Amino acid sequence: MDIKLPNLGEGADSGVVVSLFVKPGDRVEQDQPILEIENEKAVASIPATAAGVVEAIHVKPGDKVSVGQRLLTIGGQPGPGGGAEPAPTTPAPAVNEPTSIPAAAPAPPSVEPEVALPPVSGEPPPASPSIRRLARELGIDLRRLRGSERGGRVVMGDLRAYIQRLEKLVAKASATGDQARKPRLEPVDFAKWGPITVKPLSQLRQVIARRMGESWALVPRVTQFDEADVTGLLALRKQHVQAYEERGARLTLTGFIIKALAAVLHQHPVFNASLDATEENLVFKSYVNIGIAVDTDQGLLVPVLRDADKKSLLEISRDLEDLAARARDRNLALDEMKGGTFTISNQGGIGSAHFTPIVNLPEAAILGVGRGAIKPVWQADQFVPRNLLPLTLSYDHRLIDGGSAARFMVDLVQALQDFSPSLVQL
Repeated sequence: MDIKLPNLGEGADSGVVVSLFVKPGDRVEQDQPILEIENEKAVASIPATAAGVVEAIHVKPGDKVSVGQRLLTIGGQPGPGGGAEPAPTTPAPAVNEPTSIPAAAPAPPSVEPEVALPPVSGEPPPASPSIRRLARELGIDLRRLRGSERGGRVVMGDLRAYIQRLEKLVAKASATGDQARKPRLEPVDFAKWGPITVKPLSQLRQVIARRMGESWALVPRVTQFDEADVTGLLALRKQHVQAYEERGARLTLTGFIIKALAAVLHQHPVFNASLDATEENLVFKSYVNIGIAVDTDQGLLVPVLRDADKKSLLEISRDLEDLAARARDRNLALDEMKGGTFTISNQGGIGSAHFTPIVNLPEAAILGVGRGAIKPVWQADQFVPRNLLPLTLSYDHRLIDGGSAARFMVDLVQALQDFSPSLVQL
């Protein structure tokens, strides 16, 4: 039997083979990892769907593979649960057919490779009254159909196949139009002016490029700038950092920001919402899942810290360190990169101050955090040195107005400056 690439998750239909764990002649057990696939900013292990002996390997590291493509051929005596073709990862088309289509209807003829609309020819072919009535309701001219039954009789399967051809035609026309509208870079022969090195973009870099391009094209983005006085917050951290380390956690400024941000998102739920695909409905979420942008050797990864509003600062600190470490080691599961409601990008450890982060669709906003700096602040008739933290809030102007963004930022700054010591104590 063949082991094929299963469904990798929503919106993921391909990946690149990173490494193989088996070779021809090896015995594998059901659910044993056989190779790793890089896709959607993560590396996922693909398990064997049956037990047996590896007879052939059809891919190698670096190959791009799609869902349903053969990976291995397994032979020999199958173990428990083996010996049969793996169940398809998506239901068969018949399961989702409308109830009005009789179960005994013959299978539709195979869709032809071309999607051109069939021409009108002669008289309508023979068909039952129910088929004629349905065709009229759908606006389908039966003269464009070729019946699959004896004498060219049109049945339900023929109608279904024709509708599928129309869908492919529309999809192809839409894709062609999108390609025509997409700006293209002018080809340049860079080698004319000196030596060059060409390095293909990694799968991860291609995903980042595509998503950033989509966000820039779809989201009318506005960025709000502010600073928070974190002098007291840093003193609070210094007071408790040793106790957290004794509990196996690293107390960082990012942890404080996540804790404060989770509470502020409940005060301003639109910043934790998303616009649905129709762009006609706003989806409010009762959970707070914070995406954390992590800088790695391979590119930017955004693992998601779930239920941040329900966790203590100790739990947030532990989860934050674990996610960041596994992101850098490329050991994140695909699900750990999905489901975020708001994202933080903290560049303070690298340097720089304010920057304008791009909204991580389908979220509504993202917070950028820069490097804090000691600045003179006027207090009680004199200038005093205070540690000010630069904050930038980029948001989707389709959902959020400037006034709402300003109020959100004021509340976030206040939450950081008035952070309660009781939230830090163990």
